[in-house]
Amino acid sequence: MPATKARSTDARRSILDAARQIMAHKGYSAVGLNEVLAQAGVPKGSFYHYFASKDAFGEALLQTYFEQYLADMDRTLAQPGQSGAERLMAYWQSWREAQSVDDCQGQCLVVKLAAEVSDLSEPMRLALMQGTDAIIDRLERTIASGLTDGSIAIEGAPRDMARGLYDMWLGASVMTKIRRNLGPLDTATAMTRRLLHA
Repeated sequence: MPATKARSTDARRSILDAARQIMAHKGYSAVGLNEVLAQAGVPKGSFYHYFASKDAFGEALLQTYFEQYLADMDRTLAQPGQSGAERLMAYWQSWREAQSVDDCQGQCLVVKLAAEVSDLSEPMRLALMQGTDAIIDRLERTIASGLTDGSIAIEGAPRDMARGLYDMWLGASVMTKIRRNLGPLDTATAMTRRLLHA
């Protein structure tokens, strides 16, 4: 890769990394582009060299977030020597740990930004929908694996259970932020075990 293109890719990545850190704490609308560019160490006038619009920037932010999230999720769900139920509960445990940081304010951009940006930007809403569907796909496959190995027993389709569990954990994460304690996630953990008969 030519040096100029590598610098451009690095600068773009720096902007997205800085935005993710800041927006995980402040949200989307409360963060100005100048704040992101200053933290990224990128000149203020160069934003539109890397992104066609603020919507395109938000969409890229979510896409890169989901790429990393899904890679981490794949590693958790691919642990050898574990049943489907064990792999699934390990994923929920990692979710709980991620949401417990910063006085239970969490690190999940879906939890932080979904309600806000879904009304502001159609490209960002679609990026959220695509990313969350990919998470549900992985949960569905793991539930199906648990059915096959006998570690999970459910009524109904694995897809419906995967969607219901994801929705429950998102809601529990929001309530954790409101209450500033892990009680809602503890309840979600217990309900997950019951629903999966794990």
